[in-house]
Amino acid sequence: MLDALIRQSHDTEPGFTRKTVKWAIALTQDGRFTGVIPLGEGKGRTFECCPNLSQPELVGGGESRSHFLVEGLPTVALLWKEDLSDADQEKFRAKHKYFCDLIARASEHVSYLEPVAKLLADEPSLAEIRTQLGQQKAKPTETATVLIDGINPLERDDWHEWWREFRQSLRPANNDSRKMRCFATGEMVVPVATQPKIKGLAGVGGLGTGDSLASFDKQAFQSYGLEQSANSAMSEDAATAYSEALNALIADKSVKLGNALSVYWFLEAVEPYDDQFSWLKEPLASTQADAELRAQRLLTAIRTGQRADLSGNRYYALLVSGAAGRVMVREIMEGSFEDLAQNVARWFADFAIVARDGRETAPPPKFMAVAGALVRELKDLPMPWLQQLWRAAVTGTPLPKVSLAQALSRARIDIITNQSASHARMGLIKAFHVRKGDQHMQAYVNPEHPSPAYHCGRLLAVLARLQHAALGDVGAGVVQRYYTATSQTPGLVLGRLAANAKNHLNKLEGGLSHWYENQIADVLSRVRDNVPRTLTLEQQSLFALGYYQQLAALNAGKKGDTNNDTPNT
Repeated sequence: MLDALIRQSHDTEPGFTRKTVKWAIALTQDGRFTGVIPLGEGKGRTFECCPNLSQPELVGGGESRSHFLVEGLPTVALLWKEDLSDADQEKFRAKHKYFCDLIARASEHVSYLEPVAKLLADEPSLAEIRTQLGQQKAKPTETATVLIDGINPLERDDWHEWWREFRQSLRPANNDSRKMRCFATGEMVVPVATQPKIKGLAGVGGLGTGDSLASFDKQAFQSYGLEQSANSAMSEDAATAYSEALNALIADKSVKLGNALSVYWFLEAVEPYDDQFSWLKEPLASTQADAELRAQRLLTAIRTGQRADLSGNRYYALLVSGAAGRVMVREIMEGSFEDLAQNVARWFADFAIVARDGRETAPPPKFMAVAGALVRELKDLPMPWLQQLWRAAVTGTPLPKVSLAQALSRARIDIITNQSASHARMGLIKAFHVRKGDQHMQAYVNPEHPSPAYHCGRLLAVLARLQHAALGDVGAGVVQRYYTATSQTPGLVLGRLAANAKNHLNKLEGGLSHWYENQIADVLSRVRDNVPRTLTLEQQSLFALGYYQQLAALNAGKKGDTNNDTPNT
């Protein structure tokens, strides 16, 4: 996987990295401050090649150091929170001085930087900069660079050579030059002492300062007397390549799954409209049928050679989160793009379920809507469940049984509390049976389904609608009172409910009574004498599907308003 990440990286070089910058301090070539300019919307503008020091380079040398050209506002403009301690203020003053000294040294080689150091060292100018930053509600956690007469140094490369030489000067003279086999490339290299941090995992358990993928800071993690990253030897070039690639993917190609990120990429670049992972995250189609058709068309185009550009492509996916300053790799998945397309098409097909009104299939659910269907709140969703669901979506494996149990429990609560059924939840129950090989499972009600449990659910739906037609809203009706018992022990309950239906039929006019009588007879003909005494978990889920799909069919057969109990005959 490291090799795949390194191949994904493009033009990476130690000492340079991708950074997002929020503010630009603008000045003229003669050193006059002209204003503070926001760069881009949101967090700012991203620059692909910014100067960067590693953590050992920042803390080495017994002095306070800073990055070059791009730094936080406390370092660049001495802008910090009012309650910052005196010790921390002194730390940022020292870093500010170093920042100005770096620019002054670079200006000997890049002349347009010369006025920058003078401006930032001038207290009245700094006060004016802070005033404007305050007026624009800048935060001390944001970063800034400089803009000299419209020249943004981050868009130029004339300072690059000076920066390379400067970084080289920071290396200790007695640097150990023993060579080892690179863990990523297999070449003999001088291993870098510490590998770069992985950024962007703060929202999934990581640190704001970054997390280490390879870290050996405790003796128990070290072997054969090796220190730090020599335990997983890698050249500075290889470590930079994999970390830059992973950082970029986290920023641009990731799906947040609860307390983890699914980071993915393709061997060959894929256009956004062909990105199958984004389809799972946010389906583009308006209906389930549209999503399934779109996925099937792409799959057919790959198999018939119309999309030869995708036929040999491959996908890679990492499920990662942060844990105590380290990157936790929860799972690695890879395979052909064709397999991914097939699995995504199958996901949409398996989850296709009739909408509550019975007129068409429901919109395709977002992946996190499916995951959320298992619990009351997403924060209650255990990571292993989410991980199993994601694996099922990407690789086409069966849905875990725990997802069926949870979806069934939540569906039962919706029914007995008279809440609208969740399309994602009912789709998940259907998908579970489809992936177990149920050839009879359909998006709409299936009168030919062989399971008596399924038809028992259908019968309860018809009886509930009959009661409503005869008595109107009675509060706790047959569903609220008997659904749980009927779904678990239909043989003990359905007979009594069916017998009581005669009283409801007698309260209806002839045509409507005859219509409901035919509905009940039709469902009973599918069950015959095979009403189960008790139902297993999977049979209970079939009961729930039969109940839901039959209600949808009844809704579709009404005139206009689904609350109107007059059949559309």
